[in-house]
Amino acid sequence: EVDEGAQMAIAETVFGIFIIRPEGAEPGDAIEDVGIVLEGVEVMNNLGNVPFAVMLLGLVYAVNLSYLQELKFTFEVLQKILLELDRKKLSSKAQVLKTELSR
Repeated sequence: EVDEGAQMAIAETVFGIFIIRPEGAEPGDAIEDVGIVLEGVEVMNNLGNVPFAVMLLGLVYAVNLSYLQELKFTFEVLQKILLELDRKKLSSKAQVLKTELSR
């Protein structure tokens, strides 16, 4: 069950992936739940793992949705660097990050 602090964090999240671990779990321990939040609403859960949740973010690209202005570089990195979609057209900010990550 999600505690009150986590529920408040989800309600304040515009777009994100959440992970729920058992109380007292260590970083390498099993995950109880992975889901996606859109505009403060949990829209998907029980996704099984974080990579699958990130791949679902690729649907934003596939259906050509408009990005929130404050998240445009986040989506660009997810699509063009992590998912390798249209990776030849990187903004200067994304190119700097890609260079740093490849070191």
